[in-house]
Amino acid sequence: MVFSSSVFLFIFLPVTYILYLICKPTVIRNIILVIVSLVFYAYGEPAAVLLMILSIIVNYLFGLAVNGRYKKLILILSVIFNLSMLYVFKYLSFTVSLINDISGAGLPVPQISLPVGISFFTFQAMSYVIDAYKEPKLREKNLLNIFLYISLFPQLIAGPIVKFSDISEQIRSRTITYEKTTLGIRRFIYGLSKKMLIANTMGQIADAAFNNNSLEMDAAALWIGAAAYTLQIFFDFSGYSDMAIGLGKMFGFEFKENFNYPLAADSMQDFWRKWNISVSTWFKEYVYIPLGGNRKGKLRTAINKCIVFFLTGLWHGANLTFIVWGLMHGMLLLLEQYGIIFFVKDKYRKKLPVKILSHIYVILAAMFAFIFFRADSIGDAAVYIGRMFTGMGCGGILSTRVYALAFTPYTILTFVMSLVFSTDVVRRGSTALTSKGKGELSEYIGSAVTLVLFGLCIMNLFTASYNPFIYFRF
Repeated sequence: MVFSSSVFLFIFLPVTYILYLICKPTVIRNIILVIVSLVFYAYGEPAAVLLMILSIIVNYLFGLAVNGRYKKLILILSVIFNLSMLYVFKYLSFTVSLINDISGAGLPVPQISLPVGISFFTFQAMSYVIDAYKEPKLREKNLLNIFLYISLFPQLIAGPIVKFSDISEQIRSRTITYEKTTLGIRRFIYGLSKKMLIANTMGQIADAAFNNNSLEMDAAALWIGAAAYTLQIFFDFSGYSDMAIGLGKMFGFEFKENFNYPLAADSMQDFWRKWNISVSTWFKEYVYIPLGGNRKGKLRTAINKCIVFFLTGLWHGANLTFIVWGLMHGMLLLLEQYGIIFFVKDKYRKKLPVKILSHIYVILAAMFAFIFFRADSIGDAAVYIGRMFTGMGCGGILSTRVYALAFTPYTILTFVMSLVFSTDVVRRGSTALTSKGKGELSEYIGSAVTLVLFGLCIMNLFTASYNPFIYFRF
């Protein structure tokens, strides 16, 4: 079940929220949330819900067992269990295919369906056991609380990854206020709008460019397609996070921010402080720092970063393209760190022209890396990029299809709005009004915009057939 579906918006969410409001005790509310979360997941993955339940119960037991003489062994076993489960369902087929490609062994490739959101709930479960190993007070004896922590439907299938330490007290006690509910609804509609009005529009252009033979298209169409995909993936990912955070507020939870205007970053290091924060933080805390971080010299730091970004890419998908995407980002961060890409340093960025250059560099670097993220193979990505610089002249009907989608009044308006919402200009405008004593005006404007956006989303929901969620394949 996706958030941008009529079933979720008009049946699942209202019924769940009414039941939640009627039942006052926190324990009863937790039971309701666990039940509806399992229904939410089983709606699209009936068999996979059993896998998630198994993961929850096993990790709950591991969390209790990381205590005493053999706690380190228990921790190692828990990591092996979680990674093995993730490997079998996500990477086994990829590994066998890779062996066949390299050796020609002709091994049968297992056809295993990828459970939606397995990367997210597995990482969340792993973080709980690791934190329980480090901090005894985080060992949760109540199985219901662990069920709720891992299965909570707002962040179950596409994040953000929530640490148990950030939410454990909220699981035991939380309140619903008018202000929090209002903010939650607004945040949800804001994310829904990013997804349905911007990401879906850009996605159709990106598909027209990437789903066809790039050798038969001209450079301009491919540049448009690459830019469209960059905007699609940002507004799809961040839109889902906004909806998850908004839903959390409606049910009394506070989730940390997951995107902080990464396309407005002025270095790749800044980009990764703002892009998919929960995932990058997870790899920092549970991989980079245990490897030694930056504490063991420049060479070891470089190796550690390469390992982290290799794993970050691999986490996103079982394909060499994702690994290349991750390593590209890792190499750019190293080039910045060692001063080879020098203009992103603070002493240079103080001047406006250099600051603009830094922004352009980040957008182009992210866009070219995302070409690998989107392409079916490394070869396809290489051909696509090569054609972006050599595909002169008319590209025929395939390029015309991209132009037909890109150069409509609606798409142009959407593109302009995507540029605006890629920055914090709206947030700064609201803050400025409030600081000038016009907070009430800011609220009226916010409410009016929210209603208009929701109306546009509903119209789009019943008239458009294109409504994918990119992150569902992770």
